[in-house]
Amino acid sequence: MNSEEKKIKLLIVDDHQIVRDGIVALLQSDQNLVIAGEARNGKMALELAGELHPDVVIMDVSMPVMDGITSTRLIREKYPEIKVLALTMTNELEHIKNMIDAGAGGYLLKNSGKEELVTAINEVLAGHEYFSGEVKDAIVREMMKKKSANDRLAGEPIPLTLREKDVLSLIVREFTNSEIAEKLFISVRTVDAHRRNLLEKTGARNTAGLVKYAIENHLAE
Repeated sequence: MNSEEKKIKLLIVDDHQIVRDGIVALLQSDQNLVIAGEARNGKMALELAGELHPDVVIMDVSMPVMDGITSTRLIREKYPEIKVLALTMTNELEHIKNMIDAGAGGYLLKNSGKEELVTAINEVLAGHEYFSGEVKDAIVREMMKKKSANDRLAGEPIPLTLREKDVLSLIVREFTNSEIAEKLFISVRTVDAHRRNLLEKTGARNTAGLVKYAIENHLAE
């Protein structure tokens, strides 16, 4: 009973049956996960979210009836305890930005493997953000384009401590909080505190915003 309660309940949302079947086949052997339900569009996902109360919704972006962006926004508004992980084919920055703005905690491409998908599910459930490498690359490319189009950066740089710069550099290099803690010989709780300070000082809302800030202020090396 207890082990069953600890399982992560998932709702799989995709308009293609073959894709849903593939995700289910990929995850059903993981003893920590349980597939609570499936939906073929965002409207159905919203209804099932209220009925099934999943821990994480794995959400496609482009779907008929109701798209994943709208569905994510409504699910997060009505059921803020439910986390949403985008799993889609597109790494277009507009889709990434819209899903993050709608409340998605992560953005993963469909060419990802089981290990990365499970990692993303756990990170999002824990309240962290997760972006696949290609998604981060798309964000960085866009930021670099904007940077080159503007010779000067607006505003004065926000003073960061040396330790905050160290943590920011490792965040940009995709280290997890536990890896950063190990590398800098500090506790994970201290890393969390530095991350919160970085978000507050830079005005960033998430990891993508910190990456943008680091690039614009030449701290990404």
